[in-house]
This record gives sequence, structure tokens and C-alpha cells, in this order.
Amino acid sequence: MTAYSSDRIHNIVLLGHGSSGKTTLSEAMLFTAGAIKRMGSVSEGNTTSDFDEEEISRQISIKLSVLPLEWNDRKINLLDTPGYADFIGETREGIRVADAGIVVLDSVSGVEVGTELVWAASDERNLPRFVVINKMDRDNANFGRVLEEAKDIFGAGIVPLTLPIGSAEDFKGIVDVVTMKAYMGADGTEEEIPDDLKDEAEAARVQLVEMAVEQDEELMMKYLEGEEITPEELHKAIRKAVADKVLIPALATAADSRIGVKELLQAITEYAPTAAEHVEKAEVDGEEVELRAEPDGPLAVFAFKTMADPYVGKLTYMRVYSGVLKSDSRVYNPRTDSEERIGQLFMVRGKEQTPVDEIGPGDIGAVAKLSTTLTGDTLCDKGHKIVLEGIKFPKPIYSVAVYPKGKSDSAKLGTALTRLVEEDPTLEWHQNSNTKETILSGMGDMHLLVAVKYLQEKFGVNVTTKEPKVPYLETITKVARAQYRHKKQTGGAGQFAEVHLRVEPLPRGGGFEYVNEVFGGAISSAFIPSIEKGIKQVMAQGVIAGFPVVDVKAAVYDGKEHPVDSKDIAFQIAGREAFKKAVLEAGPVLLEPIMNVRIVVPENFMGDVLGDLNTKRARVQGMEQEKGKSVITAQVPLAEMLHYATELRSLTQGRGVYTMELSHYEIVPAHIAEQVIEKLKREQEEQE
Repeated sequence: MTAYSSDRIHNIVLLGHGSSGKTTLSEAMLFTAGAIKRMGSVSEGNTTSDFDEEEISRQISIKLSVLPLEWNDRKINLLDTPGYADFIGETREGIRVADAGIVVLDSVSGVEVGTELVWAASDERNLPRFVVINKMDRDNANFGRVLEEAKDIFGAGIVPLTLPIGSAEDFKGIVDVVTMKAYMGADGTEEEIPDDLKDEAEAARVQLVEMAVEQDEELMMKYLEGEEITPEELHKAIRKAVADKVLIPALATAADSRIGVKELLQAITEYAPTAAEHVEKAEVDGEEVELRAEPDGPLAVFAFKTMADPYVGKLTYMRVYSGVLKSDSRVYNPRTDSEERIGQLFMVRGKEQTPVDEIGPGDIGAVAKLSTTLTGDTLCDKGHKIVLEGIKFPKPIYSVAVYPKGKSDSAKLGTALTRLVEEDPTLEWHQNSNTKETILSGMGDMHLLVAVKYLQEKFGVNVTTKEPKVPYLETITKVARAQYRHKKQTGGAGQFAEVHLRVEPLPRGGGFEYVNEVFGGAISSAFIPSIEKGIKQVMAQGVIAGFPVVDVKAAVYDGKEHPVDSKDIAFQIAGREAFKKAVLEAGPVLLEPIMNVRIVVPENFMGDVLGDLNTKRARVQGMEQEKGKSVITAQVPLAEMLHYATELRSLTQGRGVYTMELSHYEIVPAHIAEQVIEKLKREQEEQE
């Protein structure tokens, strides 16, 4: 592929709800542009974009794909993103490095849940965008209805750039309201506009022209005075209006039959911003600067995606924002304060990798085997440190406990999970010291199902998953005393220790205090640490339900020792058993994690969500309106939130989102604590 200057490069992200036809549209664009020789299909599992085995088997996009093509002596880097909400991290990666977005709508379904999510994510980046109403060859396709729905939800700036000629099986072509010509079939044969569409096309053109010229006072006066706007003036005005986000052109397509695709490619090259027009904000020595895609500018490269490639190892996708990145060079990573060696650079199209000597400003490519660079990192020259803004990934909201199937799996699990998280930053994993479980968290059940599949297929680690245990804690509610004598006599030296201790509750978060109140030498000072060691063993293992004991003060106030038989292990055992007895007498209770939960839902679902929260022992803290949505803040026990990602989607038709973080621990109500302890006892008996 030819090297292009930044003023001839368009980085375009395809966005939309699942099954709106993004992958098929990208395939049609590649074929129409001559980038591929045969147009694949999702059902046959042979598209350029969805080459991963999981994508082929599930027939959905899971990963972001980079799909460069050439049109009108320009390069378009298409970024095909998943539509399923669980894989929103991939979508955010694409939005981060795009100059404009194409939001794809189904001509029958219209604006769906995923559409709203990606629109909001595009707003965060202030991304110029187009709307494509796709699948115009479907039964019940309705361009006008979907267009009006999009305007109602997203604003009146959405204006038709093309209109469909017919629909369903009778979808023949499109009308371009700029040129006022009809273009028929996949080849776009030019014809006159059908008589029954002339009035609609004229009205659409007036609307488009008026919105475009509003951005130029001189052009506006010319238009109002009845002078003709030249094609060049209109073209320039539309480009500016799109770049300023006041105009969102809408186009009709049928990706399967490629009708309208040629005109979409034409619209991108004529009206979408180029990489040269993009101004990227960066931090240099703590000060904000603006970078432009200039070859002689300082090197600024953004790593926006990391993949585990079975052939080349770790593959890092990058956009060059300034300067030129060359193969076989050295760059600097400010986050790690280390140098990286850049080996062979690639241009990537799906799974196809084409070696190149350099990647110029504004362009997208990849490199293999970077040692420390992760998604969101900046690469620059060591003498000119630059940091670009990272990617805002949502926090995981759904978790499973992961258990290795065999010893070899256990040995590889930690490394594999770390690599999995490097590839997908919306995943997190950790070892829960309370429950002794390995916890993998993500955006939903589908997300984690796919992640577990990748553990097996990419990293050779076989695991089973279970619902994670709630990390309860144990504590006491009153002061209690206990004593224990450990006496063991064998043929040789025996063991002897006697410990008298008192336990007292500490304030929540008080941790553990250990006090020596022994006077008169009843217990030698050498054995006091041994008693503490025994107590800490019990605190780690739990007394009533196997969970760690917290917020306790233990005071040793008396005891006995033997001049010969007393030793470290004897006082460990005596301290351990005395502590157990004291805790059981001190009103032991379970503590449960209470989460701060923030839920954002459309207002019409507010009642259902609040009603459901009332069944979850929730304490609603507040309700407010934010950007047309209802926001509920509440404190809810974690035990009630284990399946909330799935439940909220069901309650709100997928339109609700939430975040959750630990607030504090509280005592579990007695009747629920009994159920928890009983359940744990049954599980232990089954394991035995």
C-alpha cells in the first residue's frame, strides 16, 4: 500500500448496536475499494474483520479490527468495533484513535441500546460522525422513520446526504442530495432522480445547504440574497460543518448488495476530517501542548490495542500522532521510564500483516514483541518526553472465581491472566485473601465466557468457573476472657503452656492490637510473641465460618510455664486455642462488604430499578437527573449484587449501567448470617 501524507488519511471508526451490520459494511467497503478480491460473510465465518475463532463460532465481533483501504487517492483506516456491550473496551480503543465515527443503524430496528452507548462514548471524545442507515434491503426497512428516531434522540443535526430509492427487495439505489443525481446498484450507475423522489430530494438538499452555510457568514449572506452556491463552496461548507459537529450526514446503504457503499466511501473522502486536521493534546514536562500530524514534529505514538498473536507473540497497534516511526529504531516509554526497541513495523488488515519501513504521522500500524508497552502508553523520543491522554475504560462489574483444572494449569494461571488483562484492560484479576479464590472480573457474563475460552485456546490453561464467594469477615461485639492449658507428654521432653487472655472489640477498621499485661513473670517475655503468632493463625483462618477475624484487641494477662517443657510451639497452640474460646464467648458476628453503587437508567425504568433495590437490602442515598437520565446512588451489600449486571440489563432492556466500589463493612443480620454459615458447613461436608 502506498504511503500517504496525513492530509490524505481518514481514520474512521464503525460504531453501532450488535447486528446492525458493521462487519458486513466494512467487508463491502473493502471489496468496493478493491482491497479484497472476494466479499466474505459473517454467516460463513470468512470476513476480513472477524478472523478470531470465537468471533467465527459466535458470529459476532469481539475484537477491534483495523481495515485500511484506498479510495479517491486517499487512505481510509476503518476501525471495525464490536456492538455487544460486554466488549465496550474494544469500542473505546477505536474511538480513541479515530478522526470521525460512522454510527450504523439497522433500517428496521433503528436506535438500539448499543447505539446510545457508543454515541455517548463518541461525545466524550467530541468525535465528528456520520449516520448510516443500513440493511435497506430488509423487509419493513424504513429510512424516514429511523432517521426521525435518530433526530429525536441525538439531535436535529442529523441530515440526509443520500436518500434510498425503494426498499426491501425493491431497493435499487440512492439519491445524492448534493449532486442531485441518482446512483443505481452496487456500481453506482448515474441516472436522473425518479419523479416520485424529486420533491423529497429537493427538500433534503435545502435543509443540508442551510445547515452547512450557517457556519460561514459570508456564504450565508450569499445564500439569503438568492445567489447560487457553487459545488466547491458547498463541499467546503459541509466539510466544516461536519468537523464542527453541527452537521451529521445520514446515508442509506445495503451492505449485502453493496448499494450505497460506493457513495459512502465518496462521502468519507469528501466530508470526513483528515488526520492532518486533528489536533491532539499532549503533556510535555507537565505542560499541555498541541500536536499536529507533521512528519518533522516530535515523535508521539499512541499504543491503543494489544493482542496476543499466535505467530508473532504480543502485537501492539499504534497511531502515530506526530513525527515518523521507523522500523529497527529505539523509542522511549515515559510510563515505564524505559526504552523499547521497535523491530519490524506492519500495516495490518484483519489478520494480514504487511511489513513497512515506517509509519507516517496520522497513520495506523503495528509492531510485535514490545517488552513493557501496554494499551494506553505513549512512545516518544527519549530527549523529548511526551505523554498522550490514555483511554478511559469502564470498571469491571461482573466476576467469577477461576479454578485451575490441574497442576500444570495452576502453575500457568497467574501469567496467563496477566497477559489476558494486558490484551483487554476491561478485565481485572486478583487473589482474594479472604476467600482464597482467584477472581476474574469483566463487563458481563459473555465477556468472561470469552475470556475463559482465550485462557484455554491462547495460553493453554484449562479452568472451571464458579460464582465467587462473598469476602465476609469475622469480628466480636463484646469483651470476653478465656484460658487454655496445652499439655503433651511423650517419651522424651513434653510440651506445656497455659495462656489466659481477654479479647475486646475495636472500632470498624481498627485491625488488630496485641497487648502483654502479664506481670510477675508468669510467662517469660520470650513466649509472648509465640502467643501472638498462634492468635494470628486463628485470625487468618476464622473461628465461626472460616473468614478472617478483624477489629479485635487481644490482651494476655496471665498464664503458666514449665522450666523444661515450655517452648515456642506449646505457647503458639495455647494462644491459638485460648483465642478461639474467647472469640466464641465474645458475641462473634459476620461482617459483609457494603458497596457504593451508582446506577444510571432512563427515567421510565426508575420505578422498576428502585423496586428491585428494595429487595436487595439497599439503602438509597439519592436520586437526581443527569443528561436526561435518572441517577440512583445507593449502598448495597455485595452479596446482593453478584448477578446485578445481568439483572439490570433485564430490568432496563439493556439501557441501564452502573458502577460499584467498596464503601465499608457492616454486621450481617443474624438470620442471613445463619444461612451463610449453614451453607459453608454443607460445602465443607461435601468436599470431605
